[in-house]
Amino acid sequence: MNRAIIFDSSTLITFAMNGLLDVLRELKKVFDGNFYITPDVKKEVIDRPMTITRFKLEALKIQGLVEEGVLEVSNELEIPKRTKEILNIANNIFQGKDKEIKIVSSGEISCLALSKILSEKNILNAIAIDERTTRMLVENPEKLEGFLERKMHTKITSEKNNFEIFKGFKIIRSAELVYIAHKKKLIKMGNGELLDALLWAVKFKGCSISNDEIREIKKLG
Repeated sequence: MNRAIIFDSSTLITFAMNGLLDVLRELKKVFDGNFYITPDVKKEVIDRPMTITRFKLEALKIQGLVEEGVLEVSNELEIPKRTKEILNIANNIFQGKDKEIKIVSSGEISCLALSKILSEKNILNAIAIDERTTRMLVENPEKLEGFLERKMHTKITSEKNNFEIFKGFKIIRSAELVYIAHKKKLIKMGNGELLDALLWAVKFKGCSISNDEIREIKKLG
């Protein structure tokens, strides 16, 4: 198997909050590759939530996916070192009010680190991230700079030479994953409104997707 999907906490939480973790089981059956999480992501979606009564049930369900082998915790030894390197760059790339702006945490950056490691081994991979900031950093850092200016109401400067480090990653979201599951008829419920319901559900519970993007996905059928 020479391809993989790396799951960030945000996407797993979106699936869990919508009661769609079974969809990941079905997708894994038809995906000729691995579904990975990193140790940092495991801490965010299993280890820490298991200590909080409000989130324990979702954590147990995700732990079940690991125990079944649907999700695999990557044992790549280089992940911590690569994560630290990329995290340091990411959290120093934008400056505002005379200080660096911390924009990301180790969880999503560990996914980028694993992606780089897999790519170096010629393993095709995509990262499933619903969280907006990391996806914008990869896909359109200039747009992220403008977003930060509006959010913080201040002039933002950036180390544009470091934008290059975040190029080349393939990002997908829970919206694309539920679209694929719908297309392959892996979700046994509903009627002609199912895709619309799925897309709006993931939007309202974690997936950063615009109304226009939902309309475009629905046109694909």
